This record gives sequence, C-alpha cells and structure tokens, in this order.
Amino acid sequence: MSSNHTHKRDQQRHSGMAHHQSSAHNHNKHSYQSRKLTSIAGCALLLGSAFGLAGCQSSPAASSSTASKSMIDFSTADSAQSQAQGRAFNASLTTKSERYQQLFNQEKHPNTDNQAKSHLLAAIRQHLATEHVAVAQANYQAAPFIDPDSIDAGSSSLLRTIIEAYAYEPDSLDSDSLYKDDNESGSNDNDESADYLELAEAVEATAVEEVSEYGDYDVIDADEAVDDEYNYDEDGYNEYGYNREGYDRDGYNEYGNAEGGILSGVSNLKSKNLLKNYEAIQMAKQQSEAVEGSQSSMPSTGVIGQMLSMFHRTPEQIAASNAYQYQNLTFNSVSQYRPKQRQLQSVYSYDYVTPTISSSVQIPLAFDFNNSSITVDPSAIMPIVALVNPENTPLPNQMTSHTISFGLPDSITTQLPPAVLYDAAIAAIQSSMSELAPEHFSAVDIRNDAFAKEVGASRAVKVYFGSKQSGEMIGKTLKYMTKSLQDYVDANPQKYPDGAMLKTALAKVQLYNKGYQSADVGSLLQLIEAIGPISFNQINYYYLDSADRLLAKQQRINIGGDLMGSTTSVLNQIRYDKSSFNKHALTPLLAESFGANAKAAIDGNAWMAEQRQQKDRLQTARYARYGYSGRSGDYDDDYGSDYADGDSSYEAAEYDSVDRQDDNDIEDDAADDAGNRVDDQ
Repeated sequence: MSSNHTHKRDQQRHSGMAHHQSSAHNHNKHSYQSRKLTSIAGCALLLGSAFGLAGCQSSPAASSSTASKSMIDFSTADSAQSQAQGRAFNASLTTKSERYQQLFNQEKHPNTDNQAKSHLLAAIRQHLATEHVAVAQANYQAAPFIDPDSIDAGSSSLLRTIIEAYAYEPDSLDSDSLYKDDNESGSNDNDESADYLELAEAVEATAVEEVSEYGDYDVIDADEAVDDEYNYDEDGYNEYGYNREGYDRDGYNEYGNAEGGILSGVSNLKSKNLLKNYEAIQMAKQQSEAVEGSQSSMPSTGVIGQMLSMFHRTPEQIAASNAYQYQNLTFNSVSQYRPKQRQLQSVYSYDYVTPTISSSVQIPLAFDFNNSSITVDPSAIMPIVALVNPENTPLPNQMTSHTISFGLPDSITTQLPPAVLYDAAIAAIQSSMSELAPEHFSAVDIRNDAFAKEVGASRAVKVYFGSKQSGEMIGKTLKYMTKSLQDYVDANPQKYPDGAMLKTALAKVQLYNKGYQSADVGSLLQLIEAIGPISFNQINYYYLDSADRLLAKQQRINIGGDLMGSTTSVLNQIRYDKSSFNKHALTPLLAESFGANAKAAIDGNAWMAEQRQQKDRLQTARYARYGYSGRSGDYDDDYGSDYADGDSSYEAAEYDSVDRQDDNDIEDDAADDAGNRVDDQ
C-alpha cells in the first residue's frame, strides 16, 4: 500500500516536472526566435554600415550571460542587486566611451602619427621664430625611369603611346593589311582619281589644239574645264570636299596625310584608327627586336617620333651621366636667417671637381623684406644687361662693390609692403602644414641612420609630399595668405578705401577661393603628373633633438618621366648647426658680401635711372641734329636720310658718316661721365 502510494506520487512529480519543462521549452523557443530575429536585423544593420564583416551569428547563451552582467534586470525587486547592476552598467558605459575617445579623439589620445606631427610642428614654429644658420649640400643621381626587373619594363607610358599612334606613318599605304578595310572603301576614290587625270589630260590637249588651229588665246583654260566638270566651288572644293590636289578642307588627303607643315607626316588622325596604328607600331618594334641591328622594320613616326627618341635616354647614357657628371657635381649653399629683421642672406655655389678639372660658380643673394630690396652679385645680372644694353654695361673691374641692390618702387610698396606679405607667407605655411592629415607624418627609426648620428638627432619625422599633398599645400597657403592680407586691409581702412586696387583684387581672389577646395589643386597636379613628363613627389626627413629643436633636414626630389626615360634624384642635406657653418668654405664670402664690414652695395635703382637718363639724352641729341641745315639742305625729321635740296649721293653718304660719328662721340662722352660718377661713389 505504501509502495503504491509512493509510486503514484513519483509519477505525479515526474509528470509535473515534464509539464514544467515543456512550458519552459516553449517559452525558451519563443524567446530564442525573438532574439534570432533581432540578431538578424542587427546583422543587416552592421552589413549596411560597415564593409569587411566576416559573419554574424546569434548565440542565446552568450547573449543571456552578457545581458545579465551589463544590463539591469528589472524582473527582480531586490534593491541591492539593482544598485549593483546600475553601478556595473555605468562603469561599462564609461569604459566604452573612453575606448571610443581613444580611437577617434587624437588630441587627447594621439597615435604615433599625430605625435610625430605635433613634434614636428613645434620644431618648425620654433625654428622660424629663431635666428639660425644653415649649410646645405645637394647631390644628383640619374636612374632608369622603369626598373629593368619591373613588370612594366619594356612598356611605354600612355602619353607616349598616344603620341606615337598619332604620328605613325605606314610604310606602304596600298599594301598595308591594317588598312585593308579602309582601302576597300577607298578603291572607288582611286578609280575616280585615275579618271580625273585622264579627263584633265584630254581637256588640256583639246585646248592646245584649239589654240593652234584658230590662233585664239581666249579659249577655256584646262583648269577651268576641270572645275566645270567636277563642280568645284569658289573655294576650289568639289562635292566630296576635296580640292584639285586631293586634299580636303582640313588639309588631309584621302589617306589622311597632312598637306605640308611639321605634322605633314601625321596619318589617320581619326580616333578610330589609333588602335590600328598602335598595333602596327608594336608589330614593327617586335620585328626590329627580332632582327638585331635592323632599322628597316622600325616604325616611322615622323618628326615627333624623332624628337621623342632624341629625348629618351638609354641605360648606357644614364650610367655615363652618373660617372662623368653627377658624381663630380654638387650644389652648396650657406645661409643666415634673421626673422626679426626679416632678412635672408645666402651664398650659392655650383661646383664641379675632378682630379683634373675644378670649376665653381658662386652667387651671393640676399632678401630684405623690411627695406623691400634684393641684393645680388653683379656678375649674375650683367650678362642679361649686356644683351639689352651692351654699349653701357660696366665691366667687372669697373664695379665698386661685390654686390648690387635693387628695391621695389614706391608705387608697389605703398600698396602692399613686402613685410606684410612676408608675415602672411610664413604664417600660411605653418597653418597649411598643420592641416595636413596625420598619416603623412611618420616617426622613423634612426638607429641605423648615419646622417642622424652625424647631427646628433634624438628622433626623426618623415613627411611625404606627393602631388596630392603638394597641391593641397599650395591651395591652403594661397587661401591663408589671402585671408591674412584681407585682415591687414580691413585693419587699415584709411589706407585702403573702397575701390582701392589691392582691396578689389583681394575681394576677387577670395571670391574664386570659395569655388574650390585645397585638395582640388592636388587633384589637378595629379592629372598634370599623369599626362606630362613631370613629377611633384618629394620626401622630407626632419631630425629633432629631445627638446623638439630642428637640427637638420634631408630632402629627396625625383624629377623625370617616361618621355626622357630617366629619373633624376636630388638629395639635399641641410644642417642648422653653427659649427658646420663656421668652417664652411663659402662662409667668408657671405661675410664679405653682407657682413658688418662689407662694402656698401651699388644702388641698382640709381644705376638704372642713370641708364634711362643717358638714353633720353642721346635720343634728344639725335632729334636735335635732325633739324640742322647742312650743305645738302635741311635734314628731314621723319626719315633722317632724305634731303630737301641736293641730289648728290656722295653728299648724303658723307652726311650720314658724320651723323654716325657724332652719335658715337656723344655715347662715348656719356659712358665716360657714367664711369666717373661710379668711381666717385
């Protein structure tokens, strides 16, 4: 009895547990489906907002455990548990917010690139505000534009391919298989040309017979008969658009050949024939490579092709340039920068030194923005002056100083002082660089950098200026300078009233500045670089000490393109330490030219004014002689060689000889006076 009762009770308990498990299973199933739908929707949102998501799976167990830890459970009324869950929830929000800020807020949590950028900007600001010296040396090296081991070796650039395709000249227009389709359509034109020649000969023979028979020379001309036959219009073209020589109105005949000019050999200028020309060129090149030394199968591209071949440098020519030219050539300079005085004084030297030859060209050059002047060695400008005014150009031994100074006229400096322009440019460069993206600034490892060890650098920052970044810098600098100048104009309304030239010009420039973004200038340079034989790429390494002071700079610029077949790399190393400056060979020349004990520079403005006055005096004297009365009569004012009286050619020649001698005497006297005045100075 007791055992039966116990058995029934166990069955009831198991039945109740089964019912409870069944209801729990249904509840969990419904909850799982809801979470699954939510998870699927979440996956769709994630896929729509981000790329590269490998997959999204739902995990009820993980979701439950995560929710219990990070979310508040409102199904219980336990206040202690709710408070603990609230504190955990707030802590989770704080952690997520901090992590989010670390990912995107580079001001509070800068990454490596941002740290490198901030170090460099601090060094540049300090460098431009502090007086310093610089010693620079640039070396050159040429290399093939495409590496011989590159997959692009043997391939031409798109620009050269298009030029060659346009300039291609088929060797035989009649037998060229590539133009078979076009010749089939043009066979009728050839037949018509043959008929045209036969008709022309017949008409001309008929005209000659009529002349010989009747003796009448007013018969119809052969060309006129042909014009009537082929209905040439008043411009000499028939109904098909060709003239008597077979050329159309654009100057090309039926085969596409031009009528005269440097592009007379350019054939098939229609775009549909470019691919055919390209195929013919490549086939001819392959044939010429197969037969070594053969020139008969080389493609003919006319004068343009010859120019391209002349510009293109072979690997042997590049190696010879490095061995005999660039290896012995350096470009040196020493400079002194005074920011408070807004002065930059430099000496540049172009040196070529070999065991048997030594040559050096040295040019002092200085800018003074406070005084609106530029000072230069006279030897740098006298060749140009000699071309313009050879009679009055002084010789080097006639110079009283090593330098000559030129200043801007007052009409320019009153409108825009160079000091204001200088300050605007310096501030614009710093502001423009600060807006460049941090990924263009990279901290580099200098443990194995020999130049870094020489200058004693603690860190180095690499800045890459491609065509995109260079153009962006140009655009930003222009906008910042325009804004600074506009602020200066607004701060001086009495100097720049409405309608002033500078104020009007700045307003127009700012109007145009609103129509483009600085990055657009970079895109334009990229386009120019893509289609032209030019490169805007440069790489800069800035070497800093532990206090973020600029110690040195290394700059690499690549110049060249496929049309030239080579790239010339310019490596410029600049040191900013006084030790290198004091022991440099060009430093004495800098002191001699611009130092405290240097001779005063020749006043270039006064010299130019004297030249103009001397020219005016000569002109006045020449016009005065035109009114003289001589043996041959009055001298004509308009022509200077005709006479009112007298008919003797001997007298006219004698008078001209005396006139030229007077000119020479006056010019010699003026030159002597100018030389004496220079000596007095």
